[in-house]
Amino acid sequence: MSRLSPHFSLEELTASQTAARKGIDNTPPPAVIEALRKTAAQLEAVRELLGGRVITVSSGYRSPRLNRAVGGTRASAHLKGRAVDFNCYGFGSPLAVCRAIASSEIPFDQLIEEGTWVHLSFDERLRRQVRTKAPGGGYRPGLRSD
Repeated sequence: MSRLSPHFSLEELTASQTAARKGIDNTPPPAVIEALRKTAAQLEAVRELLGGRVITVSSGYRSPRLNRAVGGTRASAHLKGRAVDFNCYGFGSPLAVCRAIASSEIPFDQLIEEGTWVHLSFDERLRRQVRTKAPGGGYRPGLRSD
């Protein structure tokens, strides 16, 4: 197993059920592996913020073919190894996780409460955009209050 940081491996940040099911090669190029190291370092800060609880990554790096297969956007930070979709079940709901990250000083580009998971990107722009997936599609600014 190739460790990117103390708690995150290359295999974990490149694993994909869709890629396995469809026979898609999701091996990242060297430049993306370096970006994944930085993403893993940022995830360590998130893990610490969440009380050291386990973060379960459902999607990290996506090759262009995999990104198309899952309906990702053409400009997705997943393509560059700078985004993760995850849950932290031991901490709480995706909304609770988003609230903790949004109120922290952890630098991020986008934080999206997707309903059943959290999307967090560390694109270099670091805009600190906080959004919520809207019912029926699309996104609205901020987090829901309930």
